[in-house]
Amino acid sequence: MPYDPDHPPAKKFKPGSVFFRLDKQKPGMLLPGKAKATTPIDVQRKQLPIYQARAQLLSQLRQLHNAILIGETGSGKTTQIPQYLYEAGIGRQGLVAITQPRRVAAISLAGRVAEEKGTQLGKLVGYTVRFEDVTSPETKLKFMTDGMLLREAIGDPLLLRYTVVVLDEAHERTVHTDVLFGVVKTAQRRRKELGKIPLKVIVMSATMDVDLFSEYFNKSPVLYLEGRQHPIQIYYTKQAQSDYLQAALVTVFQIHQEAPPSHDILVFMTGQEEIEALARTCRDIAKHLPDNCGPMVVVPLYASLPPMQQLRVFQAAPKGCRKVILATNIAETSVTISGIKYVIDTGMVKAKRFNPDSGLEVLAVQRVSKAQAWQRAGRAGREDSGICYRLYTEQEFDHLIPMTVPEIQRCNLASVMLQLMALGIQDVMNFDFMSKPSPDAIRSAVEHLELLGAVERNNGQVLLTALGKKMSSFPLEPRYAKTILLSPNYACSEEILSIVSLLSVDSVLYNPPARREEVLAVRKKFMSSEGDHMTLLGIYRAFKKVSGNKEWCRENFVNSRNMGLVKDVQSQLREICFKLNLKLESCGADTGKVRQCLAHGMFINAAELQPDGSYLALDTHQSVAIHPSSVLFQAKPAYVVFNELLHTSRCYMRDLCLVDADWLLDAAPEYFGRKLRPTKS
Repeated sequence: MPYDPDHPPAKKFKPGSVFFRLDKQKPGMLLPGKAKATTPIDVQRKQLPIYQARAQLLSQLRQLHNAILIGETGSGKTTQIPQYLYEAGIGRQGLVAITQPRRVAAISLAGRVAEEKGTQLGKLVGYTVRFEDVTSPETKLKFMTDGMLLREAIGDPLLLRYTVVVLDEAHERTVHTDVLFGVVKTAQRRRKELGKIPLKVIVMSATMDVDLFSEYFNKSPVLYLEGRQHPIQIYYTKQAQSDYLQAALVTVFQIHQEAPPSHDILVFMTGQEEIEALARTCRDIAKHLPDNCGPMVVVPLYASLPPMQQLRVFQAAPKGCRKVILATNIAETSVTISGIKYVIDTGMVKAKRFNPDSGLEVLAVQRVSKAQAWQRAGRAGREDSGICYRLYTEQEFDHLIPMTVPEIQRCNLASVMLQLMALGIQDVMNFDFMSKPSPDAIRSAVEHLELLGAVERNNGQVLLTALGKKMSSFPLEPRYAKTILLSPNYACSEEILSIVSLLSVDSVLYNPPARREEVLAVRKKFMSSEGDHMTLLGIYRAFKKVSGNKEWCRENFVNSRNMGLVKDVQSQLREICFKLNLKLESCGADTGKVRQCLAHGMFINAAELQPDGSYLALDTHQSVAIHPSSVLFQAKPAYVVFNELLHTSRCYMRDLCLVDADWLLDAAPEYFGRKLRPTKS
């Protein structure tokens, strides 16, 4: 069935909406992020569909305090709207913030806009993401992750540095975006009451529940950019597929054998392991195809991929060679890639779900929503007519949920509650969320913070403690922040900062499945009987001793780039410690102190060995097991603390540390008095 992405079935527009009808994109038209050097940048900007509506858009945005702007990805809204505002002098008294849910988008968009303005990145146009700030006093257009603007709001709840906040990719509804909606709305109202310079809020999205957003932002007008796209043919499978990875593989090679080599393929998958495995298989098969098939270049794309490798998706394949991109939902909205003719939608996505009763946060593969499916299909019609293969039946599509459940309704809210209280919001239980989380989830988060000593109850009110205020200074989960704050008591701050930094980046260990035996042999010399944290610490110390030597990293299967990030994170955390006057010292070889500190900071994630050889998570009385990747997998320590629970065939503890029962009792006597089995004397 042909599909017009601008008008998916039953798309309803609000009465009084403003439409800007744009011409169809010209074939081969240039989009942000992948301009050809031969076309001058000012010409490229004028070729974008949004350019035709510039004058009308600006006249609307000048008058409005709030606006919801709906426009297809590729219309140019993300790169052009901030520039139009700046060029027209709108919001010149302060900064224009443009928030993105993902750091890759914030960084690449800032680079593109700086290039278009002919300025060095960090001058007029800059960006701020976690642990990286590329701005200066000259910066006027500031791209940032929504989490970073939230952190700024802790020091400045009215966001007085900013005159315009552009909330982009709003339909992704990350937990930070949802909290930011409430914070920005409150700042806007308070500034008006106090007679301060008004704050203009522009919410931008490709597709979303328009009525919900418009209602929430005081019935704001909706501006539609009707960027005409090319028609997309959609095909469904005749039968339901039991193995979507196999179906994706077959579809890729069916297209590869029949379509011209200049037609690139984008495959939507769920995660890094799956993508890397399919990439290997595709490359192996492509090597053995008959000559008439032509070569294929396979490019992965997922959030934890190093930025330089992420940028490979924008590079054209060599002449006569087909590019096959295997991507997570990062390619649904955050980036626009040229040359895509075919989209293969597995219909699956990896999403977190938190159960406040069991305390279990499960990262599970689940079906996409209809909105996501339309978003994916739309990637095929950017520059020419396209084809989308959905690896599920039309009936299965009809049964998909209409919109993705916002993350705020399916995650652990402890960090969110701590952040809201640090923002000075008194009644966190009744914060103005666009989509309210369940009372159980809010209650569970407050109890978690109470156990950590971050909040206390007083006459029915929940108040931030002095410790909680310090914890909120760190861009970390509350338990990690608490562990750092406790570390001077055990004279092991340097070690704790290293461990928390190691846990804050993607894996520093590289485990190629084909060389499993070799990896195990090399890792043996680092393995600590005290657990994974101590093993990681040993590897990091060895890395520093050789000054990050690349050859050493290769030999020891260590990801040198991620190790470099660990050093950056550590120096940022160290700066926060200096501001809080924390004494930083090292315990040297006495790692018992480090484990004692981890036990006191992470006691909520403690588990006890049972008589039958299984483990019980003490907080939730959930039956858990040691993950096979842990250095303690073959051991049976009586008590451990762990970083996270991973639910696959069973419930596994990841990243473990050996602890003593006495330390746990000492950390929270009342709590463990109820949870621990009495020890026999």
